[in-house]
Amino acid sequence: MPLSYERRVGEWPDLPGRRTFRRARLIGRDDLTAAAGALMSWRVHEAAGLRIEPSTATVAMGSVVRLSLRIGRLAVKAPCRVVEKIEDADRVGFAYGTLLGHPESGEELFLLERTERGVTFTVAASSRPSSILARVGGPVTHGVQQLVTSRYLRAFDRLPHQ
Repeated sequence: MPLSYERRVGEWPDLPGRRTFRRARLIGRDDLTAAAGALMSWRVHEAAGLRIEPSTATVAMGSVVRLSLRIGRLAVKAPCRVVEKIEDADRVGFAYGTLLGHPESGEELFLLERTERGVTFTVAASSRPSSILARVGGPVTHGVQQLVTSRYLRAFDRLPHQ
């Protein structure tokens, strides 16, 4: 299944009308390895309240994950493909791009970084509505995106410390 936009490596996709944001928080853990284990095994997404159906048990380049978010009786499905994986001494994370059928068109980044203060978790995205429902939803769609981002950022609070 193709990405729902054209990707240029290392750049946010050039999407007219896109929303771009970056939010970060100190997660209260000093062990980057344990935090990375949770992020790279999709447990952060589960702890954020999403149902996940990944093609691989751990994040890998090209992995496809089908995310579902329940909003009342409505289930929003959001298929994505991992387009970037980051692993070095002080940073671990990945970005996925939306696939056809996702209500948004763009990318989202999940990044853990070791800093002097501890481990920081960043969620960043650049996207625009791609479905009629998302376009008509306007501010509601943006609100749902912000709610899910807040859930991602708090997900480590719900996971056991290792």
